[in-house]
Amino acid sequence: MDETPIIPTRIIPAGTDLPARPPTPGESPPWRTPPPPPPVPPAKPPPTPWPAAPPPGPIEVRVTVDLGTPDEPEPEEEPRWSRLWGAATGRIGPWRAVLALFAAVAPIPWTSFSAAVTWHYTITEARALHVGFGYGLAFGTFALAVNKLVRGRGGVICLFFCATTFVGLFGAMSWYDPIQILTGVPK
Repeated sequence: MDETPIIPTRIIPAGTDLPARPPTPGESPPWRTPPPPPPVPPAKPPPTPWPAAPPPGPIEVRVTVDLGTPDEPEPEEEPRWSRLWGAATGRIGPWRAVLALFAAVAPIPWTSFSAAVTWHYTITEARALHVGFGYGLAFGTFALAVNKLVRGRGGVICLFFCATTFVGLFGAMSWYDPIQILTGVPK
């Protein structure tokens, strides 16, 4: 037997007929599968629902100004501290302040206690129920009285309530409270 290797120049698949002639140079053999067709171009996108952009050119803007009667500006509210200072120095007046403070500490004839002392006792009893009740009642009523005074809706009566609730603050406070808050150690 001959030992020379066989070098195929072309391979014809099994089960196919032999070609009638060899392919010419540059021609693909008939037994090869043809290349796939080129991909289909994508479909045209649907039209947009909004109108097309306007053509380039100058843009015209029209502004209408009503030169009727101008509205009066809102009056600016005074800052809280200036209202408080005005209440303390001029709006109430020194004679009204003295009258209100005297009414707060003057004893009521049929009880022999003043309004401030009575409120102090009430706050002390509220503190005996719970410390939070005492502080809440004392500082809440004092804040309401000062708020009414600062807003300028009161005179001698507002000063009377401010003085009375201020004295009542001392019924809610104890000298031991700051120590208890800082250390957590109860009395």
